[in-house]
Order: sequence, then structure tokens, then C-alpha cells
Amino acid sequence: MDSTAATRQVTNTPKSPPAAERVYSHVKRGVLDRSYEGGTLLTEGDLAGAVGVSRTPVREALLRLEAEGLLKLYPKKGALVLPVSAQEIADVVETRLLVEQHAVAKVVGAAPPGLIARLEESLAEQRGHAEHGDLAAFAVADRSFHAEIVRAAGNRILAHLYDQLRDRQLRMGVAVMHAEPSRVAKNLTEHTRILEALRDGAAHDAAEVVDRHVSWVKVLARGES
Repeated sequence: MDSTAATRQVTNTPKSPPAAERVYSHVKRGVLDRSYEGGTLLTEGDLAGAVGVSRTPVREALLRLEAEGLLKLYPKKGALVLPVSAQEIADVVETRLLVEQHAVAKVVGAAPPGLIARLEESLAEQRGHAEHGDLAAFAVADRSFHAEIVRAAGNRILAHLYDQLRDRQLRMGVAVMHAEPSRVAKNLTEHTRILEALRDGAAHDAAEVVDRHVSWVKVLARGES
């Protein structure tokens, strides 16, 4: 192999993410899909071994996750995965209702081209995850369904605000479905009704279903974390 070919091969070889980024992704994924449930104490040594890195990038990743409100660090002990609090649930539900009811009212009867098709594709994806029992993937597709409507409303500031709720939504969504397994089927039914209301231009029906659908997350405030 000549030097040019060797250089090209090195250049084209995908680079692994930095060690701290790998730890961050590993822990965050575990918190969001409840592999690491609220109240779990994570140690630097265990995480370093699980990801295959030294302790230094583990500390960096944990500090980042603490800043995001997912962990609480305890020197020389580790990091505690914070449970979802009743106040956090109430705050997220209130914010979601403000954004989503505004968005659906703006979109109903005037859906941008392609929105209905994207929502139909999202519903099909959700059904597939439900059939396979993949709650984490279902939560991601569920959240994407709502995000499509918010983005379609055309307010970039509200869309950005909504995106900031993503991690909390995913964590709460998985927790709700673990607490109430029947919620998967109910979510699919309610998403179908939202889609039908958007198709029919039924503003009242759309707002009513969104309110009932989003408010259900309050089940967590009754003790599930």
C-alpha cells in the first residue's frame, strides 16, 4: 500500500467518541431507560469498568450529568441517580400543556404539507416498538410524535423550549409505562385520535385529547419515581 492510500485509509477510519462522551452517553441512556433507576448509586470504578475508560473521563461525564439535574455527586462515594420529583412532574406537564395545546390549535385545519404523513409514520413506528415490548424506543417515538406537531406550529422559540424538555419527557414516559403497562395501548389510541382531529380540523377534539394525554403523566406524582 503506497503512502497516499495509507493516508486515505487512516483519514476514512471512523474516530471513536472521546472517553468522557462515551461515559456520558452510557449513563444518560441508562437513566432515561431506567436501567439506572432513581436512587441508584453509581461509582466511578464501576462506570470506568463498564465503559472501558479511566476514572478521569468518568468524573467529567458525571459533572456534566449533575449540571443537567439527573445526578447528585457525593465526593468519594459516587453519583446518586435522582428520582423524578412530584414538582418536576407538575412543572413538565404544565409546560407541555402550554406548548402543545397552543401548537395543536395553530396547526389544526392548517397542517403544513407532509405533517399528516409524518405523524402516520410515527404511529406505525410506535406500533412496531409496542409489539416488540421496547418501552425506551416507544418513548422516543412517542415524544417525536408530539415534537412534529410543535415544530409544525412554526414558532422556533417554543420549539426550542420544547426540545429542552426532551430528556425529562423520555424518562417520565418510560416510568409511566413501567408503572402502567396498559398505557402503551392507550397512548397509541390517543395519538390516533389526535391525528384524526388534525385531519378533520376538529380543534376542540384535538385540544381535549392533548390535555387528557399529557396530564396522564401525573400518575408518577402518586408515588412512582
